Amino acid sequence: MTESRPSIQSRMTLQAPVTQQGGLAQKKLIVGCGYLGRRVAARWQKAGHEVYAITRSGEHAAEFTQRGLRPVVADVMRLETLVDLPVATTVLYAVGHDRTANYGIEELYFRGLVNLLNALPAGTGRVIYVSSTGVYGDRAGEWVDENSPCFPDRPGGRACLAAEEALRDHPRGADAIILRTAGLYGPGRIPRKESLTQGRVIPAPAAGWLNLIHVDDAAAVVLIAESARGPRLYLVSDGIPVARRDYYVEMARLFGAAAPRFISPDVTQPSVARAASDKRISNARMLAELGVQLRYPSYREGLAAIVAAG
Repeated sequence: MTESRPSIQSRMTLQAPVTQQGGLAQKKLIVGCGYLGRRVAARWQKAGHEVYAITRSGEHAAEFTQRGLRPVVADVMRLETLVDLPVATTVLYAVGHDRTANYGIEELYFRGLVNLLNALPAGTGRVIYVSSTGVYGDRAGEWVDENSPCFPDRPGGRACLAAEEALRDHPRGADAIILRTAGLYGPGRIPRKESLTQGRVIPAPAAGWLNLIHVDDAAAVVLIAESARGPRLYLVSDGIPVARRDYYVEMARLFGAAAPRFISPDVTQPSVARAASDKRISNARMLAELGVQLRYPSYREGLAAIVAAG
């Protein structure tokens, strides 16, 4: 008898999907699909990958579906909800603090990550944790790099450091990548824009250093870090710290606004605590090891592109 063979159509269905880059399509999982996470998701989708996103909100789940994502309705603070997770080649944990939730920032950043790590199925690949340069605390304007000691002086920095340590101690930390990001900015997120353009005084110190990274560059770093040799820690910044006053002067120029005016802020406001954490972030390791080529090498190019785009 002649051996039967599958038809051309059935043979095609047996083949794994191929990405635009020619590799096999993969499953990706994002926890914290917000300002940064959505841009990472879009890049993965463009490459032909299947992107899952965890959310507590049915409304967000519907939005994710419209964006072509696969929503997973779950709560990282409730381990029993973290079931049937996909076997992803990359897991991005980029959770921000939701002040409408009933969880404290330390609890969410630390316990949420630990719950996720324990719930990930066998075969899951690399975990990338988005941390913060807030782990360093105030360094009186000094330069810091990946080897600098951490002395976080705010709840967010302490929570991020605790999460980093939990990841390192977990079996899934053996190949993990930790990205300590500087301040994210980009379309829809330009700090103090309204105050500046409306001529209001800015309730923040005029002195001190700002460390920034355009959100699109940060998203590109996440994808490049997927292929890095782990475990590894990287500071994600444009590497061009700017004096706070100079940043607002440039903003005023680009938006055609009056020169910025500053006022001593209420010491209880979070912006005061952030401004007190004065340091300059080096991105030398990121550039050297990951070969990152920043689209916006400083705040000047980044702000100019935002203004040009309207």
